[in-house]
Amino acid sequence: MFALVTGGGTGGHVYPALALAHELVGRGHPSPSIHFVGARRGLEAAIVPAAGFAIDLLPGRGLQRRLTTENLRALWENVRAFLASRRIVRRTRPRVVVGVGGYASLPCLLAARLRRVPAVVHEQNAAPGLANRLAVRMGARAAISLPGTPLRGGVLTGNPIRPAVAAVRRVPVEPPLVAVVGGSLGARRLNHAALGLYDRWRARDDVAVHHVTGARDYDDCASALAAARRPRDRLAYDLVRYEDHMEDLYARAALAVCRAGAVTVAELAAAGMPSVLVPLPGAPGDHQTRNAVTMVDAGAAELLPDAECDPANLDAVVAKLLADPAGRDTMARAAGTLARPDAAARLADLVEEVAGDG
Repeated sequence: MFALVTGGGTGGHVYPALALAHELVGRGHPSPSIHFVGARRGLEAAIVPAAGFAIDLLPGRGLQRRLTTENLRALWENVRAFLASRRIVRRTRPRVVVGVGGYASLPCLLAARLRRVPAVVHEQNAAPGLANRLAVRMGARAAISLPGTPLRGGVLTGNPIRPAVAAVRRVPVEPPLVAVVGGSLGARRLNHAALGLYDRWRARDDVAVHHVTGARDYDDCASALAAARRPRDRLAYDLVRYEDHMEDLYARAALAVCRAGAVTVAELAAAGMPSVLVPLPGAPGDHQTRNAVTMVDAGAAELLPDAECDPANLDAVVAKLLADPAGRDTMARAAGTLARPDAAARLADLVEEVAGDG
């Protein structure tokens, strides 16, 4: 086995891991020599096999941040996950273990440490997760996605993204298109604020909206939009459950309104997309706010706190940006300065170096 890739739980962990795996295959490492270890509850359980890689699934869950009997079960499942990880590392004998964050990564990284297998961790967010922080303390090399991420010895690789997004060349359409995207599940605060824009903009034909609600909220949003429409409305407002081709939306949109997850921020940077970022409150380590601040500090985005994301405030922020095409161009160039279109290659370089191939 060349590499054991461990972690997951969400797309923000899984998709960069798959991008790395495909890059390693492209460099001559056979697919069977790259093995995944993930969580039974995670997205990786379905996505990794569909991508052509083998995976072992561990029990385990995160600890609650309060006293609860659920934490006793979580601790027992994590002990079982560690014991299973020791067996997997002993069986596969990898040359390197790569942790991408999430509940399943720490047991494997600990098992690798005990067997003296070198390790790399990839941190997607500006605020490192617990598993990656502990792994670095145990001697793992760190790859970081955003400048200033506080992991000792971090190598700035960027966050691997889909090739189609990395290849985007923006040609915004007229009238200017505002893309509102809350992720695959959706973001209720964003959805509510966007539908409020319809009521405020219904008479306008100098702007258009493409609203991706996410699966969870689509039916409610569709009902609300149908109730809000009037025969004389002029606003072009498209409502969809999910966007299969985000690269096309990035190419056409003048402005994006979205959360500040790691994959989203990496894609906005790669596409050179001006944005209004509404960080998810309560994210571990408040990492979405840290991600958004990195974009804002670069001049690539405006930050709108979740608690302030109502139709009136969203209207004010978006209207200011739509009225300033030159300012949006400056934001687009600033976003591009944070882009790492070769992130998968940079990360693969580090993995091969640690494994002894570099």
